[in-house]
Amino acid sequence: MSVVSERYNKPNRGCLSLPDESSILRQTLHALNRLPEMKHLWIWIWLLPVGAWAQINESDTLDFKAKLALTGIFQEGNVETLIFRARTDISAKPLSSLVFKTSNSYVYQAFGGQKADADILSLNFLYLHPERKVYPLLLGFVSSSFRRKIDLRSLLGMGVSFQLLDQKTHWLKLSLSTEYEQTRFSETNFNLNFYDEQEAIRTFRTTLWVNGRYELGDKKVVLTHESYVQPSLERGDNFRWQADLGLELPVWKFLTFKVNYLHSFESVVIQDQKQEDRFLTFGFSVQTY
Repeated sequence: MSVVSERYNKPNRGCLSLPDESSILRQTLHALNRLPEMKHLWIWIWLLPVGAWAQINESDTLDFKAKLALTGIFQEGNVETLIFRARTDISAKPLSSLVFKTSNSYVYQAFGGQKADADILSLNFLYLHPERKVYPLLLGFVSSSFRRKIDLRSLLGMGVSFQLLDQKTHWLKLSLSTEYEQTRFSETNFNLNFYDEQEAIRTFRTTLWVNGRYELGDKKVVLTHESYVQPSLERGDNFRWQADLGLELPVWKFLTFKVNYLHSFESVVIQDQKQEDRFLTFGFSVQTY
């Protein structure tokens, strides 16, 4: 597994050499055991139901679906480098008309023994009658970011989803939602002077989501995408967007090789931080269906 990333304030921009395939597991376990906060994450991941991210469709008829994706790289030598990414995606149907979906991700990066990144993101949705062409949803997000100096970001809202394409091998959805967001930062010097000295930024937002999944060549190749645009309803200079593109190559019924490209932008950031983020990952996902 490997990760290629372009992040904020990255200490070293030199080329990273990839470990041998035969030593990946040994090096990953060695790296996790050397970092105390990663030990807890490793235990947490393996206690989850086997399964995370790869476009679970809430309109499916199964009562429970789960996926787990792990990617990373560990290098020792002149510069010690550790990059680790984990994502889980779980969908459950507590009632015939309700579907709960939760997606949780964690990104950790360290260079030369110094932590450069530790991001947590939890996305939670509750859908009513998702088998219909148009159906309502409730959503709640929680996140934090060491790199962006975000202590806590919370978001609560509601919206509606439209099934534009709904077939067994491919589907496409569009959603529109409105949310109230509160973000607490550890610093108060921003790139936009209007927000200076504000420890917490509060705003109402609207979000346009587009996501889909397409199977090609008798499921030999699977393309996925999830994108959103999220402007503030109060100020035009406060907005963000993200595009997550994926390519899956099934290896076995429950195992898939994955390539993901994540590109995000946030207009309001701490002074001297870049607004854009690019993340290219390679790895594997395991699923329960």
